[in-house]
Amino acid sequence: MNQIRAFIAVDLPPTIQDSIEKQTTRLRQTLGNGPVRWVPVRNLHLTLRFIGDISPTHLDFFKQMLAKTAEMRPPFDLQIGGIGSFPNAKRPRVLWVGLHAPEGLASLQRQIESGTVQLGFEKEDKPFSPHLTIGRVRQTASPAELSKIRAALDGAQLGRIGTARIDSLHLYQSELHSEGSIYKKLFSAPLRAH
Repeated sequence: MNQIRAFIAVDLPPTIQDSIEKQTTRLRQTLGNGPVRWVPVRNLHLTLRFIGDISPTHLDFFKQMLAKTAEMRPPFDLQIGGIGSFPNAKRPRVLWVGLHAPEGLASLQRQIESGTVQLGFEKEDKPFSPHLTIGRVRQTASPAELSKIRAALDGAQLGRIGTARIDSLHLYQSELHSEGSIYKKLFSAPLRAH
């Protein structure tokens, strides 16, 4: 039986995706497609937990865990703005747009992490750092290209983009293709604190 590459995320409204695209157009044009593989705007989401390969027979356990988690949580707002790179500005590997999240987001992510561990998965070794990945720097990027990326990020002014209302958790399947990942929503659980 084929494994499913899965992750848990929250979606952004199309209006926010469009605003991010508009605000980052100049950066995309400056850097082009050579050293950076850009994330299609409709794929922008906030990953709460990358799970990895799971058996399709385990999907129901994840659906139950997500539904139970979502039931205990009220909808919340994310403030979106700012730009940067991981792991740092000197060695950019991932280009991101920032999020200012309420404390409830960190607590929600910890609850999902705990549920994932209870389902038998390894604890995530990196601390949760909420961000929206807009591009990945290619491994083959030359020192000159990395320098150009650093300069472009330094010059990029990305203020407040907007507010996204988050009202559901989603379980996604990620299929890797040569032109990038294709995401398929497998399950959604609405947030609804009693």
